[in-house]
Amino acid sequence: MTGKTETSHDSDASHPETINWNAFWQHADAEDREGATPSAHHVRDLLAQFFDAKGVPDSFASVGCGPGPVAFDVADAHPETTVRGYDAAASIVAENRDRADRDGVQNAQFEHAALPDFDPDRQFECVLCYGTLCYVEESAQALRALYDAVEPGGHLVLGYVNDGYRRHMQRVLDDPAGHGKDAFDRAEFERRWRLVLDGDSTLTYDAIHDAVGTWPRSFWEVADYPDERWAWDDVPIVWLPK
Repeated sequence: MTGKTETSHDSDASHPETINWNAFWQHADAEDREGATPSAHHVRDLLAQFFDAKGVPDSFASVGCGPGPVAFDVADAHPETTVRGYDAAASIVAENRDRADRDGVQNAQFEHAALPDFDPDRQFECVLCYGTLCYVEESAQALRALYDAVEPGGHLVLGYVNDGYRRHMQRVLDDPAGHGKDAFDRAEFERRWRLVLDGDSTLTYDAIHDAVGTWPRSFWEVADYPDERWAWDDVPIVWLPK
C-alpha cells in the first residue's frame, strides 16, 4: 500500500485519524490505485483455491472492498453467488455501483459501511476483510463484527498485519531512500501508518482468538504457497470457520 494519500480531520472522512479514503479514491490516479490494492491478484487466486476446497459460497461479502477487484472477480466467476461490497468511502461505493450498472453485473451490490461498527443486517457464507484492519484501532470490536456477519457453517477470511510488518514500516520511516522512496512525505507516512507504527492495529493468532473465540487457520492448509514473492510472513492471510 503505497502512493499518495489524502488526509483529513473532517468528521465525515473515512478513517480520519489515518487517511481519508473518501478523498483518496476521488483523486487517485492509476498508480495510486494500484499502490492501494497491490495484493488483489494474490487474494483472487487464493480465494479460488479456497472455494475449490470449501465450496463456492451462495453469498460473499468483501468488507473494505475499495474499487472492488475481489468483489467483481467473485461476481463474474460465480454468477450464482450473491456478492456485497462494503467500504467506508462513499466515493468508491458510488464508483462501484456505476461500474456494476455499466457492466451489467446483476449479482453484486455495494454499500457504505465502516469498521468497527459493521452491521450489514444479514449474514454471509463467506466474509472477506483484507487490507483494512490495519486502519482500525478497535481491532477486537471489528473482528467480532466481521465474525457476527458470517452465517453458521461459513467462513471468515482475514488479512492482517503483524509485528513484523510494524518493524518493516519503522525501517521504511527510518531509511526511506533505502526502501526506494525518493519522494517521501514523512508526516503523511507517519499519519497514514500511525496505528501500525504504534502497534495499535497489529494482530496475532492469539488476539484474533481472544476476540472471536475461534482459532484462525493458515490459508496454506487449503491453498498452494504462491511462487511469486510476497510479504506473507508479515501480512498473513487466515480463515476462521464458524
